[in-house]
Amino acid sequence: MTKVYPNASSFSGSRTISERPPKVLAAPESEAILTVWKKSLLFNCNGFTVFGSKGDLVFRVDNYMDGNKGEILLMDATGNPLLTIRRKKMSLGDSWLVYKGESTSTNPLLCVRKSMNILNNKCLAYVIAGDNTSNRSNNVVYEIEGSYSQRSCSVYDDRRRLAAEIKKKEAVNGGVAYGNDIFRLVVQPGHIRTDFAMALVILLDQMFGSSRR
Repeated sequence: MTKVYPNASSFSGSRTISERPPKVLAAPESEAILTVWKKSLLFNCNGFTVFGSKGDLVFRVDNYMDGNKGEILLMDATGNPLLTIRRKKMSLGDSWLVYKGESTSTNPLLCVRKSMNILNNKCLAYVIAGDNTSNRSNNVVYEIEGSYSQRSCSVYDDRRRLAAEIKKKEAVNGGVAYGNDIFRLVVQPGHIRTDFAMALVILLDQMFGSSRR
């Protein structure tokens, strides 16, 4: 399998990185194309490593369910906390709360719930602003459709505009195909924050990927 590594000269605290990233396609200004690698930069840690269109490190997840079950921290390239993702306690179904930074004492920014609607099998999960789940129809800000196992998902906002997509990473010049651990996240910044889009990737992996419990 093709190897990957970030252009992360400013990153400290990780093991020596000898794997090279795949070539990233140039993106128009209206969208951001990220390469997501389901692997932590730290030795013996599970997580995610995310590169920008120039191969620079953008996001990290190093504590992926290790040591603090039910809580995941999304960080920037230098390790500053951006979002804390925590499983919602005493909730019917699979629900997660997304908080700003490292604190979970404030009100959550988002609540992400796995869809249990058998009449709409296209919907994988929906996103509610804050934690107001009393009236879902008036509070849904994003819906996620597709198949995470096939790395083919679309995120739509409340006006059915495409906000983000998860796509398989295509091999360059007939090279060896990438597996499911390396894929693309295409984000429309005008419709969703890039860190929010990455948080949704993490939660889809929790709900439908190899990390689900």
